[in-house]
Amino acid sequence: MFIIRVITSITIILSCTFIGYYLANRYNKRFINLVKLQNCIQLLETEIVYCSTPLPEALENVYNKCDKSVSFIFKDLKDSLLVNKQMNVYEAFFQQAENLSKKLHLNFEDIETLMSLGRVLGISDRDDQQKHFKLVLTQLENCQKDAEEKKQVNEKLYKNLGILTGLAIVILLF
Repeated sequence: MFIIRVITSITIILSCTFIGYYLANRYNKRFINLVKLQNCIQLLETEIVYCSTPLPEALENVYNKCDKSVSFIFKDLKDSLLVNKQMNVYEAFFQQAENLSKKLHLNFEDIETLMSLGRVLGISDRDDQQKHFKLVLTQLENCQKDAEEKKQVNEKLYKNLGILTGLAIVILLF
């Protein structure tokens, strides 16, 4: 009977610790993905503004040159635009919103920043697009700072909370 209690206690503590680390890791992933996304947007700006690359080709180039853990979105955008010729860039971004939230752990503010880029991309002249790229990059930088602050605060909190919750459950059960 004692062995079963020990094994159960260890299992509970490890399970709660795992949940705590999983929740803490979401904050870290958001921060890392925002940094990678910022690099992708900078490359997209270079492709469109300075190289005058057509949008589908620029999206493909960003996918090929950037980290695939984030740049898959640009390939999906390109594919959406090529499959449905009637769709504008904003609608293609809107279709990707769920991927941004689930796969990249971005919050509503981060997604809205990208959606603002989708509203103007491809429908204005090069100078206007350059201004919008700068604005989006500035907003992403602010989101990145916010993500870093939340990461520092909540990462430790969830890790410790997971361990302590497991210990509390074990103490209450036995």
